[in-house]
Amino acid sequence: MADPITVDIPHKHTRAIVRARLEEGLQKASAMLPGSSVAEHRWDGDSLHFTLVAMGQRVASRVDLFDDHVHAIVDLPPFLRLFADKIRAKLAKEGPKLLA
Repeated sequence: MADPITVDIPHKHTRAIVRARLEEGLQKASAMLPGSSVAEHRWDGDSLHFTLVAMGQRVASRVDLFDDHVHAIVDLPPFLRLFADKIRAKLAKEGPKLLA
């Protein structure tokens, strides 16, 4: 199994603010994979677990909140790993906008 995509995104907000912005921006996050949608999501403490469905594939994802950054983990299925570099770059570019 290939390593998941991981990206750290800095922020200067409280965890409560970041949590609210992540909740509001969850659908925007799904736009990082063309044609995807959020199938399910849940909070476990300061970790947001969610599943995207893209091109018929399920993408398990998690975002862990910290005081000064969030740590995003996206576990791509084999078919979508072809796009890993593009997805990582888009997450690194668009992720900070979700938290701004």
